[in-house]
Amino acid sequence: MPDSFKTFSDPLVSLYQSAVAEVAKRIDKGAAAAPQSRAGVRRSMVSTLPDIAAGIAEREYNRATGSAAPTSSAVPSARELSKAGIAQVCAEWGWRYMKALAFDDANAIHQLENEFKAGTCDPAWFSTLVEYRRFFANGKRKPIPYVRAARVGPKTIEIKANSRVALMGDWGTGAPPAIEVLQCIADEHPDLLVHLGDIYYSGTAEECQSNFIDPISAILRKDKPLPVYTLSGNHDMYCGGVGFYDIITKLNPAPFMQPASFFCLRSADEKWQLLAMDTGLHDDNPATVTGALTYLEEDELAWHCDRIKEFSGRTILLSHHQLFSAFSSIGAADSQGKRLAVNPLLLKAFQQMTATKGVAAWFWGHEHTLSIYQPFAGLKRGRCVGHGAVPVSVIDEIYKPLAELESAPLLVDQTRLSSRGGAYTHGYAVLSFEDDKCRAEYYQTADGARQLVYREAF
Repeated sequence: MPDSFKTFSDPLVSLYQSAVAEVAKRIDKGAAAAPQSRAGVRRSMVSTLPDIAAGIAEREYNRATGSAAPTSSAVPSARELSKAGIAQVCAEWGWRYMKALAFDDANAIHQLENEFKAGTCDPAWFSTLVEYRRFFANGKRKPIPYVRAARVGPKTIEIKANSRVALMGDWGTGAPPAIEVLQCIADEHPDLLVHLGDIYYSGTAEECQSNFIDPISAILRKDKPLPVYTLSGNHDMYCGGVGFYDIITKLNPAPFMQPASFFCLRSADEKWQLLAMDTGLHDDNPATVTGALTYLEEDELAWHCDRIKEFSGRTILLSHHQLFSAFSSIGAADSQGKRLAVNPLLLKAFQQMTATKGVAAWFWGHEHTLSIYQPFAGLKRGRCVGHGAVPVSVIDEIYKPLAELESAPLLVDQTRLSSRGGAYTHGYAVLSFEDDKCRAEYYQTADGARQLVYREAF
């Protein structure tokens, strides 16, 4: 995966990026098998195609969200270009074909297939995109195989008392920053790992294997088995959750197996529980990306309430999406252009869960940053640890509060990420439990070493 990795909150463009990344690997594999191939040729498509696809994805994402005026999608034939322009033309063809497949547009599919036959694009384009048609049915993405609360029952997963739990969010890129973060986590010698969601670009089975299972097996589980859990992020659901629901059945053996996209990890001494919620299920509408308000299924919410009510110890909430943010839009603006800093649907769920008993903290990802908030919206400790691997340029000013917010949560002083080489650093958090106390440490990584950003106890 290229260092200039870009990702967008749109199911179709994310699936397209997944497909192009796979096309690049197949083209390079074919080149490697050819007698005349050279090392530079073998890596050329992996090095260039994802960047081209990112540009197309950004353009189409902006169109979908109204950020850019539509332009003509006509492109010249690959036969009219030098070799340097063929990759761009094939990537443009791939986008139009993916879109036709997604919307089940028979006329467009037929026209584009004829165009492909007359062109010079590698056969890997056609074969890969045809395979991606399996993610759609009758012009719609196939339903997500969400597991209902009734099927899970009152099941909890026991973890040892006084565990050390590593948390990382938005980590599944497979890129060098992700590997560096995982190596630093391995040096922490945690008892278990929880990923707060998002395996990029769209959580396909191939991406779940190469971007998640393979590095965890090679680095974190190199010497001994280690329980690993992962939440449902929006990118995990863009292919219909196929890869996500497959890997959660394979990550851990019984009795540590993750039963669904939501779960409860409970310490053997009954002092602590980690309650993980599925907020990714309802964040998949490319037409309302900036206005999307994700929420919990009612039966899942009732399941979480039961786990809190029955437990005598303390609870920490986990999710992919944020309850609130000072730096990212949540919901649509009102008639005066003002926005809420809080997701009202998740706030209602939070209030219902904590009606009889409070929670110690809530950790989430989704935003690709570290944000350690002061108390806000009734939550004493809201913590965003989504700085796992996705590159964020300093130009993005991730710590600049949105001007249109009526009120915004404030950060704890001196807890911001630093930058290196024009981009913000990546990192993770570690929760260390000792009887009824928890110590939380927040790290950033640089040059293979960890740096403590903030430490707290509660």
